[in-house]
Amino acid sequence: MATIKLLINQKPFTIDADPRMPLLWALRDVIGLTGTKYGCGVSQCGACTVHLDGNPIRSCSIPVSSVANKNITTIEGLSPDLSHPVQQAWIAEQVPQCGYCQGGQIMTAAALLKRNPNPTDKDIDAAMQGNICRCGTYPRIRKAVKTAAQLAKATTK
Repeated sequence: MATIKLLINQKPFTIDADPRMPLLWALRDVIGLTGTKYGCGVSQCGACTVHLDGNPIRSCSIPVSSVANKNITTIEGLSPDLSHPVQQAWIAEQVPQCGYCQGGQIMTAAALLKRNPNPTDKDIDAAMQGNICRCGTYPRIRKAVKTAAQLAKATTK
C-alpha cells in the first residue's frame, strides 16, 4: 500500500492503494466515480476511457501510481450539467442503446474535437475505432461527433 495523491475532475484526492492498482479501480472502487466502466481489462474496448492531462487513456491498464499529481478527467468531470457539446450531441442524436460504452465513447470524442474541431468521417473513424459498441451505434456516434463540432463552433462565436 502507498499513499497516492490524485487530481480528478479538478479536485484533489489522497488514497491508500497498491501502486499497481489500475486507475479504473481507484476511480470506481476507492473514490466512487462509477461512470467509467470496466469492459475488457486489456485496453481494447474503450469503456474505461478518461482524460489524462487532456489526452484519452484507457484507465483499466494504467497503474494508479503513474498518474499521481496529473490532471485526470472522468465522464463525471466533463461538465457538471451535461452542457459539454459532445454530451449535448449524444442526447440530440439519441446515440445510446444500452449505454454501457457511452462514457468512453464521449470521452474519446471530446478529446478528438479538442485536437481537431472539424473532423472528417475518416478522422472520426480513426479516433473512435478503438471504442467498441456492442449495440452497433457507430453511424449515430459519427453523426453526434459532427453535431458536437457544430455545437462547439456555435458556442465559441
